[in-house]
Amino acid sequence: MNLDGLETRTSVAFRETSDKTTGDSLILNRQPVEGVGLERVSDFLDIVRQMAGLRACAEVVSESNFPIGAGIASSSAAFAALALAASKAAGLDLGEAELSCLARRGSGSACRSVPAGFAEWRMGSGEADSYAISIAPPEHWDLADCIAILSSEHKPTGSSVGHALAGTSPLQAARLADAPRRLDICRNAILHRDFAALAEIMELDSNVMHAVMMTSHPPLFYWQAATLTVMQAVRTARSHGQPVCYTIDAGPNVHVITEAAAAQHVAGWLRDLGEVQEVRLARVGGPTRII
Repeated sequence: MNLDGLETRTSVAFRETSDKTTGDSLILNRQPVEGVGLERVSDFLDIVRQMAGLRACAEVVSESNFPIGAGIASSSAAFAALALAASKAAGLDLGEAELSCLARRGSGSACRSVPAGFAEWRMGSGEADSYAISIAPPEHWDLADCIAILSSEHKPTGSSVGHALAGTSPLQAARLADAPRRLDICRNAILHRDFAALAEIMELDSNVMHAVMMTSHPPLFYWQAATLTVMQAVRTARSHGQPVCYTIDAGPNVHVITEAAAAQHVAGWLRDLGEVQEVRLARVGGPTRII
């Protein structure tokens, strides 16, 4: 489910230079970035340069209107935006599937931020056919994401490290083996607008992912005490008939999905939970686009 209102805006300019000491530059939220962050972007830009036959360095400026590195899919938004901006700046005219494939090279989940609405990442058989498609447009189901922000601090262990550690968990093999079944249930729930089915499978998938992280070596604990407070509040509200469910990325913050008509009410009682710093509301969003 792509989100409207939570945005990453990125510009890329390739500059020919005779100065061999000059490399790529990255300005993120008005601050220059060096080290690992810049290296990750430069490695991605190398893919674009190879595709376009370029040798030029790039100036990248990016800004997000939501906390980054805090479990709100900032890398997904960042590399989807970077893929489109960099490919256009390099003179490439990529179709949606090609752009999704490119975005995936920066961050796997970024491929799903390219299409509109409700997106599914197709595994494929290799590089060329592993991309995301839209299974339903934004108007298909009027849902909202009430994001309960418990911490905006950058998490100490990034998602890439978590992916690398997943194989050390004794639960990972079972998680992967069951993934096609969970995906089928989720897809059908979306297509049939079945909130009860969506809630059950979404929470199960989130819980299983975090169980893998908690049982990896070394273990990763992204949840905070407040995370459990929100999770329990959501399950209590659903037991009382409210259309709410949760999912949690690699961070402490909680995405509370509900029907759009109930979003303001849900956001209100989330704000009343003492541990919640802020609630951001987002509806189902469109595709990555040039503005």
